Amino acid sequence: MKAKGWDDHYARRARDEKWLARSVYKLQEMDERFKLIRRGDHLLDLGCYPGSWSQYGVRKVGLEGDVIGIDLKRPDRFSSRNYRFLEGNVLEMDLEQITGEVRPRDLVMSDMAPATTGIAATDTSRSMRLAGRAFEIACAVLKTGGSFLCKIFEGEEIKTFRSEIGNHFQKIQTIRPKAVRKGSREIYIVGLSFHA
Repeated sequence: MKAKGWDDHYARRARDEKWLARSVYKLQEMDERFKLIRRGDHLLDLGCYPGSWSQYGVRKVGLEGDVIGIDLKRPDRFSSRNYRFLEGNVLEMDLEQITGEVRPRDLVMSDMAPATTGIAATDTSRSMRLAGRAFEIACAVLKTGGSFLCKIFEGEEIKTFRSEIGNHFQKIQTIRPKAVRKGSREIYIVGLSFHA
């Protein structure tokens, strides 16, 4: 019997391969498809707990690059010379505070998800709020030519959000990675080649 339905193929594989969470395979698939992370890059990981995306990012950028993670909770099983954690709620943190702490980035990635209620409209609205804030932060810290990766729950507001992102990125893609759980409404929006 599965433990709360969470112990699937990806969870077991993550344990075997020493990743902090199964969500790493979502990032890995998107990185392989869109070439998001290169050696020497500087990344910002919004909603970084439990740390698998930062862990993956640190491995990819090498010592020439770095990763900054922001979340309410520090990843307690992850540390690296080229990783720095900022504790905070991105919805409440001052944008100037973030830009002051975070030098220009090559990639802003957000796997943030709201506390869900089971009410689709409410959950989608909360997800949109987080995605909108992630996009606002990305516009403030991305280098020209940088990339943006953001989780969002499927809903009618996605078209408007994609349009907003399209004003600042040369190419927009929507993807549902294979590691997304069955029944989940999460998808990812990828913005490539940022311009102010």
